[in-house]
Amino acid sequence: MTSSEPLWRVVTIAPALAVLVGLTVAPLVMLLVMTVYDIQWVEGVSRWTYVGAKHLVDLPADALFRAGIGNTAVFAIAAVVGEMLLGFGLALLVGRAVRGRVVYRALFVLPILVPGIVIGAIWQLMYNADFGVINDIAVVLGLPPQDWLGDKRWALISVIMVDVWHWTPFCFLLLLAGLESLPQDVYEASRVDGAGALAQLRYVTLPLMAPTILVTLVFRLIVAVKVFDEVYLLTAGGPGTATEVISFTIYRRFFTEDRSGIASTMSVVTLLAVSLLVILALAAARRRGSQP
Repeated sequence: MTSSEPLWRVVTIAPALAVLVGLTVAPLVMLLVMTVYDIQWVEGVSRWTYVGAKHLVDLPADALFRAGIGNTAVFAIAAVVGEMLLGFGLALLVGRAVRGRVVYRALFVLPILVPGIVIGAIWQLMYNADFGVINDIAVVLGLPPQDWLGDKRWALISVIMVDVWHWTPFCFLLLLAGLESLPQDVYEASRVDGAGALAQLRYVTLPLMAPTILVTLVFRLIVAVKVFDEVYLLTAGGPGTATEVISFTIYRRFFTEDRSGIASTMSVVTLLAVSLLVILALAAARRRGSQP
């Protein structure tokens, strides 16, 4: 190695490092700083008042924050479990299909390609209590029509169903890619040993697919915790706080109530919770990978 190589490495990596710092580290540092200040705008000028840990201490008493945390947990768990089950089922079906696999993939991927604003408009019409197709189907089946987005009993479930429809293709694609990469000789050996379809699924497919399933699960949980557009477009957090999620609560505090300090604190707490979730998932994957 020549004496100029270390300098060349520094020169080539410096632009990428500068972009990384500018786009990630600097905003995070600013967010952390804002958590210890009360920020008010007076005649277009920001006034920062140091309050220390006051926002963090007041956070548990915030009713919207509590509702957002609870609804986000329910939303993330229910939506991701549904998407993983449906995505895995579709991946198994398409993986075994002899003909039309390309067509099936194209059809199943369509929902994830639709822009969020279009999804909101479509499902608003479908859920409409007066002329929505969902109620039309319910009446045909002999069920009473419902105010799907205006009733506290159904609002969060309705938003979860939209998210399942939207993001199941993501799980399907990742899980299908994992299935297609599995070694076929293992299946041939299991068939020779007399294993049926269910035995192969339990003792061959699921153990081999565990890393792919875990990665897909982590990705979807991260995105589900950050859900915003579907809630904003369909219910705006209502009725009451029935669909209030943490991202929408942060949005309220930042942009409609001009409470940047408490909103920054909520953001940092959410970031730490998601980071902890990812660390635990990766640790579980590492332990599983180290087992014989």
